[in-house]
Amino acid sequence: MIFLYNIVGQWAVTTSVNFSLAQLIGVIILLSTGGKNEGGYEASKYMILVIHAGLLLVHAIINSLPISWLSFFGQIAAAWNILGVFFLMICIPVVAKERASAEFVFTHFNTDNGVGISSKPYIFLIGLLMSQYTLTGYDASAHMSEETKSADINGPKGIISSIGISVIVGWGYLLGITFTVTDIPQLLSPDNDAGGYAIAEMFYQAFKSRYGSGTGGIICLLVVAVAIFFCAMSSLTSNSRMVYAFSRDGAMPLSSLWHKVNQHEVPIYAVWLSSFIAFCMALTSLGSIVAFQAMTSIAVIGLYIAYALPIFFRVTLARKSFVPGPFNLGRYGVVIGWISVLWVITISVLFSLPVAYPITDQTLNYTPVAVGGLFIVVVSYWIVNARYWFKGPVTNVGTPSNV
Repeated sequence: MIFLYNIVGQWAVTTSVNFSLAQLIGVIILLSTGGKNEGGYEASKYMILVIHAGLLLVHAIINSLPISWLSFFGQIAAAWNILGVFFLMICIPVVAKERASAEFVFTHFNTDNGVGISSKPYIFLIGLLMSQYTLTGYDASAHMSEETKSADINGPKGIISSIGISVIVGWGYLLGITFTVTDIPQLLSPDNDAGGYAIAEMFYQAFKSRYGSGTGGIICLLVVAVAIFFCAMSSLTSNSRMVYAFSRDGAMPLSSLWHKVNQHEVPIYAVWLSSFIAFCMALTSLGSIVAFQAMTSIAVIGLYIAYALPIFFRVTLARKSFVPGPFNLGRYGVVIGWISVLWVITISVLFSLPVAYPITDQTLNYTPVAVGGLFIVVVSYWIVNARYWFKGPVTNVGTPSNV
């Protein structure tokens, strides 16, 4: 169960990040050609899917390169993200001619949001969704452990540092951007220059109001796009390593194929499988954007369920038999473990709540259906088939790679 929620969640993350990048590229093209109100080119859902496919192709090619190249791109990504965030958090507030007050930034709730939600506590709870989505994927350090020196120490450090950096830098970025929000109806209007893409409209109008041209805003969006590009690239890397590891344990169909590596020690087949599945997941956007959102919701709930289950077993069944590694939380491990489990239960409920009213077939939150359906598939497969042959993880310490 942990495996399936984890792998499907990871595939959904790659899909959602890459598809969001494709949508952003569509908005950049729209603004570069004059914006929606001046007849700019507005990409259709089919064009967005084509861009999504092209991005996946590029990411698959990059992930097929030797590990040293991936490390190089990873270093560039880290520098770009940190410098890019600092650039945006300073540049946008400085350029904007009008700025919001501190009272607005820290106390205002947009109750006139057009989705029928006026309760401030409800808006606050729903607002947690994006922050939880942002904090998924930090387990990439674990998925790359077989290619990391002193992984039992550096892996946990990577997870903790990624969260710490996200909290500090992300908070500063959000503050800088939020202080430039002065016209919420315009940002949320589907008829604005960016076609309803709020953050793009914010950047575009900040430069246009001061300089008469939104070119600077487009450049800022390109900074964001490159950062998302690196994020999607890393997500595919994490996907492929997970597919490789579970295939080595015999937990996937055609496992003997997916856990093979090439002469550069790269699980090449796992890379291209993950890329293909991420493309197939995005096909749901052609039928219904609601179905696509429900499918990608597994990216959050699925991963957090996969995170919480081992923690739950560690603080219950294995509380006395658990052998901690060289990097551990000591006597605080059980307490923090229970807090983590309870928090995952809480956000799983929040993610299942409606995000728009009245509830119709187009506004219903299908997340419980998607996650519950996956649960039924997992349990049924275990009862009918997997329990007869799956023996658990296979150790590979001291064994040669399957080249």
